[in-house]
Formats: sequence, structure tokens, C-alpha cells
Amino acid sequence: MKYLVILGDGMADEPQAALNGQTPLEAAKTPTLDALAVRSEVGLLKTIPEGMSPGSDTANLAVMGYNPRQYYTGRSPLEALSIGVPMKDTDVAMRCNIVTLTEEEPFEQKRILDHSSGEISTEDAAVLLEAVRRELQNETYQFYVGTSYRHCVIWANGRVEELAAPHDHLTEVIGPYLPENPALLAMMKRSYEILVNHPINLERKAKGLNPANCCWFWGAGTRPSVTSFEEKYGKKGVMVSAVDLLKGIAVGAGMRVITVPGANGGLNTNYEGKAQAAVDALLKEGADFAYIHLEAPDEMGHQGSLERKIQAIEYLDARVVRIVREQMDASGEPYRMLVLPDHPTPLRIRTHSAEPVPYLLYDSTRNLGGGRLYNEKTAKESGIFREEGFRMMDVLLGGDLS
Repeated sequence: MKYLVILGDGMADEPQAALNGQTPLEAAKTPTLDALAVRSEVGLLKTIPEGMSPGSDTANLAVMGYNPRQYYTGRSPLEALSIGVPMKDTDVAMRCNIVTLTEEEPFEQKRILDHSSGEISTEDAAVLLEAVRRELQNETYQFYVGTSYRHCVIWANGRVEELAAPHDHLTEVIGPYLPENPALLAMMKRSYEILVNHPINLERKAKGLNPANCCWFWGAGTRPSVTSFEEKYGKKGVMVSAVDLLKGIAVGAGMRVITVPGANGGLNTNYEGKAQAAVDALLKEGADFAYIHLEAPDEMGHQGSLERKIQAIEYLDARVVRIVREQMDASGEPYRMLVLPDHPTPLRIRTHSAEPVPYLLYDSTRNLGGGRLYNEKTAKESGIFREEGFRMMDVLLGGDLS
């Protein structure tokens, strides 16, 4: 038996008036998921433990079978693992987003326009981060390039502080969400001064693109310790993701990370390449388990784009789930597949929420279904509710089925 998770980050949502009360998942054309759902267990899964922040970090840890209350030490340390950043036990890692702020007001009165700077390319972001690094890096603060707008700062002998996530405060005045730590605040202000008139940003504005004009620190945490996935479950696993957070969880869990050319964490990522990489790992390279992570639904939720969120879900169905299903079926290899979001990213609030998510669990060897489609409504109507999300991996890998 082979095992897969296909995770549409932030895919779940709320009923939309523009869709006559349907959610994006209900409205999207998903013929492959529809066909699978008839034979699948469809239910609700609580991925965010009570009282914990609804982030992709805690939620994906849970989906991968790791209790966030036990294993979570912060988001950025997981990302640091993925890009090979050396961390001492006394270090604190922080996410360093390059964001878009308004430019007319005094710094404290600016607003966050875009947490991703228009999904800036890694190449352009690396040039901008180097300009910041040249002036601000010292023995205490070390800057590291990540992917797209997502980068990392290591604070030697630092302390974990509450730092606001920029995607939680889009369009809001930043003053109340700035760091209380004077050194961090001073670096953010100086980064704006360095970047606001950088040639890359002048060029971006001339093209009508969002400038990447400020560093924003958040997600602080200490070095994590994650049990090996193979040791925990007896399965050799691979991770297929363009996002450093997911790669970091995988590195910490001793899973092989597969880098797919053209995979960028955006709407126009290499969907087919990710699907093929997972199938090849399972059928040709000796893996037992593959985790395919797709960031696009979450990014479109943050952007507040209903049309593009639907498109991201349709891409997941047609360009990932369909390919995986067809090739696994053709191989004759028995397999189980879990399809789900990690958390909702409702268009109304443009950030994450902690509600349970709909899941679809398919087994090629048996009929688990009750004739339902796959969406938030049918998952709730099923009456199946799994309250401890981190136990779902046990179910996928052969445990109790409702």
C-alpha cells in the first residue's frame, strides 16, 4: 500500500453571497474529487488545537501526525531547517517577510498592502535582502534568503517575542503591530529606507507591481526537535512543496524533500511537475508516503480574490489529483489518499481561521463512501468529526475508519 496527502493550503472557506451561498470549494469544478468522494470517507478534521494560533505551521504539523502542543516551537525555526540555517539552542529564528507598505505617511501610520509583495520572485527578493543585509547584519542578527517574499533572520542569544503576522493585518495601520523591541523596530524602519527607492522597486512600480519595500519580522521561535517520520510510522516519506515551512517540517522529520523546477508557491506553480514527482517517488524510488503541498488557495485567500481561489482549487483537482489518481490506478499499486486543507483562509477576513476542515480519505481497495461530494457542507453533514487532527495520519496509514 502506498500513501499520499494532497494538501490545498487554506482551501476551506465560508459561503459567499457572490456564489449564491456556496463556498469556493463547492463552486469550483472538481470532477476528479467528485468521482473520488463517492467512494471516500468525507468528514471534518480539527487541525488547530484549542487555544493555538491557526497557522500553516501548527496545522501542517498536525496533518503530518505531530501533536503541535508537543512539537511546535515557532514557525521560523522550521523554515530555517529547510534552507540549511545553522541554529544553536540559544538562537531565535524569525521570519523576515519583504512586504508592501504604503509610502505616503510617517512609518507608524503606514498600512500593509501586501504581505507577499505581489508574490515577488526569489531572484528579485534576494537582491533586495542583500541590500538590507549589507547594512543591518552583525554578530547578533544574521539574514538568510528563503523563497519569494519569505526569508529568515537568526537572532543570536535572542528571546522569543510576540510579533504580529503581516497577513493577519492587511490594509491596517501598522503602528499597533510593530515590535516593542527597539532593535527590531529600528531594523524594520531602516529596511524601509533602504528598499523604498531601490532600483528593483522603482522598476516594479513602473510596471504596476507592488514594491517590496520593508522587512517584517514575525514567527519567532527556538530550534525544534521533531521525531523521524520513518521511526514514528515505519514509512519512508517525501515532501513535495515550494514553501520553506513545509520543507523544514520534512527536514526535521527526516523526510526527503523533492525540489520541482517551476514550483513557486503561487497560482502559476508547476502543478503537473509536483504530481509527477510524488508519483515517481512512490512507484519508482522506493517511497511509501508522499505529501504534496499546494500554497495557491491560501495565497488567493490572503489576496481576497474569489475568482483566483476557485481557479487554484480547480488546478489542484485537474492538474494534481487527476494525475496522481490516473497514474496510481494505472500502476495497479494499492494506495490511500487524503485530500484536505490545513486550515480555512476565508476571503472575508483574508487570513487564517481555526474552524475544522473538510477532508476526503480515499482507499483504492475498498468503498468508504456514502455518495457525498467533497466540500465543507457535505463534510459537516456526514456527522464524522475527528477532533485530534494529529491522529489522522494514523488513520491514513491503516488505522480506524468510520
